[in-house]
Amino acid sequence: MPTIPPLTRALMLACTAIFFVQQVVFLSGAFALWPLASGNFMPWQMVTYAFLHGGIGHLFFNMLGLWMFGSELERLWGQQRYWHFLLAGVLTAAMAQLVITGLTGSRVPTVGASGALYALLLAFGMLFPNRIIMPLFPPIPMKARTFVIIFGALELLLGLLDVGGIAHFAHLGGMVGGFLMIRWWRGQPPFRRRRR
Repeated sequence: MPTIPPLTRALMLACTAIFFVQQVVFLSGAFALWPLASGNFMPWQMVTYAFLHGGIGHLFFNMLGLWMFGSELERLWGQQRYWHFLLAGVLTAAMAQLVITGLTGSRVPTVGASGALYALLLAFGMLFPNRIIMPLFPPIPMKARTFVIIFGALELLLGLLDVGGIAHFAHLGGMVGGFLMIRWWRGQPPFRRRRR
């Protein structure tokens, strides 16, 4: 098994350590992403929410995805580009969630690195579309491109049905951020081709 590259390893350790701190210190009040209308929103929450998690299962699956998809992308892109990509996923997921909570009137905060994870998932599907992966659910081998399409469609459906108290539109926001970041790097619409 190849070693976990440094930034992915550092993020996995940071999220895990913060999760254990959360068990004894209430961090959500200041660092979760609160809806704008809640009166608790602070600008730094657009990033800090991604380091908090709602339970051990939430943490486990996000760290598993970060390891599975992030490790290879970090080795491909290098630390700087990888970090910029993750940040784009976190920020666009946060923006999507703020829009949704504003439209629905929700006062519930959001936590988790899932927005960044869905950005990584989309990037993996775009860069390695024919790579065969074996998801845990369902345990059926499929091409990465197919996996991304299924998960994106499922998130949209579950978001429209408002299922499970999960920030489905934040996940989709992360995917949109990842897609736009790759398009920007490639100089593809809606971005202007960069001069060399």
